[in-house]
Amino acid sequence: MTSFFLLLRFLMEQRQGRSMSRDNFTPSVNRADVWKGWERQPSVSERPIPYDVQLITLKLADALPQCTQRAISKEIRDYPQAQRALQRRQRLEEVLQQGEGCCLLRHPRMAAELIDALEQHNRKRHKLIAWCIMPNHAHILLEPTYSMPRIVQAWKTATTRWMLLHKDELQLKTPGRMLWMRDYWDRYIPEPRDLAPTIQQIHNSPVTAGLCDQPDEWRWSSLPAKAH
Repeated sequence: MTSFFLLLRFLMEQRQGRSMSRDNFTPSVNRADVWKGWERQPSVSERPIPYDVQLITLKLADALPQCTQRAISKEIRDYPQAQRALQRRQRLEEVLQQGEGCCLLRHPRMAAELIDALEQHNRKRHKLIAWCIMPNHAHILLEPTYSMPRIVQAWKTATTRWMLLHKDELQLKTPGRMLWMRDYWDRYIPEPRDLAPTIQQIHNSPVTAGLCDQPDEWRWSSLPAKAH
């Protein structure tokens, strides 16, 4: 199943009324509790509740060392204020692709546990569209009908508990008891036409990072892998 067919299936389910919608979502009284915030913030009248597609990036706790973050902050000081956030994000994404830190998600069982966590509430709190697990981070494209911070926290809690339980058995080398960075990156996907390139970008992540030659050679993504 290619990225195109993943997109086609999602759009067909939308047309058939099976997609997540605002009718399935009960927003919190506290708007700040509903979602972390769009990268490109629409007006309240346009997006009263977060039922649209979002791209989430989770990062392991040591994936972006503090010294690296400080160095990037210094590098972008001369950029205009309006460009700094974008420049910082782009630089940090480049560092992520370099595979800094313990890269615990290289371990097959750790990666499999994250997949289980993603699947646990699929079609209940959210609908998974595409995902890719990299050595020190993960990209997840989904349509939420529940508080996005709470969805992410559920993923982090489940995988952290599993890591602590199996750390000694599997000789998992971690910098401490914290598996994930506290925050996460989110990006709102504004139009259906943006879905196909986003899905392709997600599946191409291992190729971009030099981990494989073709997307379907990477085992840990929603793109079915070649038989090995």
